[in-house]
Amino acid sequence: MKAARLHEYEQPLQLDTVPEPNLAGHHDVVVRVGGAGLCRTDLHIIEGIWKQKVDVQLPYTLGHENAGWVEAVGAAVQSVGPGDAVIVHPLRTCGFCAGCRRGEDMYCENGLFPGINTDGGFADYLLTSERALIKLAEGIDPIDVSPYADAGITAYRAAKKAARILQPGDSAVIIGVGGLGHIALQVLLNLSAARVIAVDPSPIAQQLAKELGADEVVGGDRPVEAVREYTRGGAHVVIDFVAERGAEKAALRMLRQGGTHIVVGYGGTIEVPAIDVIFSEISVVGSLVGNYTELCELMTLNAQGKVKLHTQRYRLDDVNQAIDDLDHGRIRGRGVLVPN
Repeated sequence: MKAARLHEYEQPLQLDTVPEPNLAGHHDVVVRVGGAGLCRTDLHIIEGIWKQKVDVQLPYTLGHENAGWVEAVGAAVQSVGPGDAVIVHPLRTCGFCAGCRRGEDMYCENGLFPGINTDGGFADYLLTSERALIKLAEGIDPIDVSPYADAGITAYRAAKKAARILQPGDSAVIIGVGGLGHIALQVLLNLSAARVIAVDPSPIAQQLAKELGADEVVGGDRPVEAVREYTRGGAHVVIDFVAERGAEKAALRMLRQGGTHIVVGYGGTIEVPAIDVIFSEISVVGSLVGNYTELCELMTLNAQGKVKLHTQRYRLDDVNQAIDDLDHGRIRGRGVLVPN
């Protein structure tokens, strides 16, 4: 099969011919990939940012947002069968550790993360496990929903955290209306009665935010001042999907006293003097992807037409062009690689 693989950090991916994955365990499933979402994490992997955190041998196949059709199943698999359209939770979990028992898949002590620390879905086929799969509603095309597998639940989890603390009429800011932010915007409008402000320097992202119903859209010109003026003193919650290039600093300055900064993006460093934390009584909260249940909830919203994913398709052969478009902000919503 064909696979887009990383051979060297800071170098383009290479299209290789590799063996198709084999079922190794009774609960293993091979998925024929319909679509694999492009993520800024893929850029960071290529840049080498992850090499100190993830023990992986190069070359390997990227791609951690995957959906497709079941191709083959292990002997003990009962919930899905060949031909079923599925979306793949990004982590292959054990089901037995404390994290799994609590329903927090991302805390799994024995988890494998295809596309991060083992071969992923920038390929014709993907090896995963039964625990990771959710059947798609009838009529849902896997190509159209694959980015929900990571971008979607990451955005959903962060927006759900925000919705729990937002009161009607409160102000919430979303920094970055890209692949994740445009999903979080829709989720927040469905789960809360807060006023939602979208912040992004890109005219493409600004237009998308307006179309999706943001109460206010702020560009790159003095965004902190614009947010503080619109909210009359600062937002109650800021969800930061960028967290680099100064966005992580701007997010903190957008908060009002008692506000919450939910950090989703990464690449920058958050530094807050302790005295400022005390006197402003702000909270800084991390948000890591999402669990299986949250992916189920998000797919329900999608099936109901309440959350829509904006995608731009690329052939797998064009993976490096797609990565370049992502890096330079030319993708509206989320890029999806489709096997040829």
